[in-house]
Amino acid sequence: MSRIAATFEALKARGRKALIPYMTAGFPFADVTPELMHGMVRGGADVIELGVPFSDPMADGPVIQKAGEQALALGIGTVQVLQMVSQFRERDDKTPVVLMGYANPVERYDLMHGADAFIRDAAAAGVDGVLIVDYPPEECEEFAAKLKAQGLDLIFLLAPTSTDARMGQVARIATGYVYYVSLKGVTGAGHLDTGAVEQMLPRIRRHVKVPVGVGFGIRDAATAKAVGKVADAVVIGTRLIQVAEAQPRDKVVGAVSDFLGEIRAALDA
Repeated sequence: MSRIAATFEALKARGRKALIPYMTAGFPFADVTPELMHGMVRGGADVIELGVPFSDPMADGPVIQKAGEQALALGIGTVQVLQMVSQFRERDDKTPVVLMGYANPVERYDLMHGADAFIRDAAAAGVDGVLIVDYPPEECEEFAAKLKAQGLDLIFLLAPTSTDARMGQVARIATGYVYYVSLKGVTGAGHLDTGAVEQMLPRIRRHVKVPVGVGFGIRDAATAKAVGKVADAVVIGTRLIQVAEAQPRDKVVGAVSDFLGEIRAALDA
């Protein structure tokens, strides 16, 4: 059983919902990420999504795009991201880590380091899953099988526009959890309609047997609590990056941890 599956199983047994924060690796300071990840765990994170910086992040809104640009300017690439995960693993061998990003950095890594090097090195670093935004399920069954052979989960996005056919394709190869994008558009866009989320999740669950996390548009404890009533996990990214970018180096970890603590308390209420 993967670390992600074990985490969701333990949470379900305790009647709790997963809190999954997202942070761009290397943001807002190049050296802060492992420490920030530990702060997230102290704040109540059950799984951590770590964004791999990329120059053309088509699904990301302006806040996460800016974070990625800043991380790239600081010299953060896939090699550095894997080093950050390894450093985090020195003190935490329990909290699942998911790398979220795009096909280009993965394929470039393999070109530079050899065939399937990304999967090999991600597993060695202690990564538990990957979410590649622009890998559609019908084109990555071989990739999914190679990940599974190394004990890694492949996580997919679903959206309000996803058809039953697409959900079936995802259900065939998705492991760990699926990430339901609750809004049409990019990260951080629009107003979350919790009623629409509530209507959509039973349809997703008719196809998908792994847990369903919901993200995009969750900005505070109230929306997190509302989504947590119907979803298996709440994913929060844009608002967390805004919290981090407003802080000096010595306060960023505490601010992120405190913010997540409020979300955790709302989910558990």
